[in-house]
Amino acid sequence: MASVTELIGQSVWDSNGVWVGFVVDIRVIKHKGELQQSHTVYGLVVSSRRAPLLLGLTRDREDRASWFSRTLARVVYAGCTFVPWSSVADYEDGEVHIDVLRKELNRV
Repeated sequence: MASVTELIGQSVWDSNGVWVGFVVDIRVIKHKGELQQSHTVYGLVVSSRRAPLLLGLTRDREDRASWFSRTLARVVYAGCTFVPWSSVADYEDGEVHIDVLRKELNRV
């Protein structure tokens, strides 16, 4: 099975076999207060254009984004689709298959 970081650039297909786009970013939740910092994937950002190499925009120590990062994110993520991790059925062999229809997904 592919690691989560290997998902970047993979094609995403919905439950009817309709192409949704390419994975351009991965959204995670950082768990604080644990001895070893861990993260849980909560979704994928998918774009029909492979070009937008999304930045994983940085946050400060209090986990707040600057006004510039928030503004830049609105521009960079425009037109992208968010796929909740709970909708991912399979992510092997260089492709991600989800168990929902493309039209049911939310725009970022």
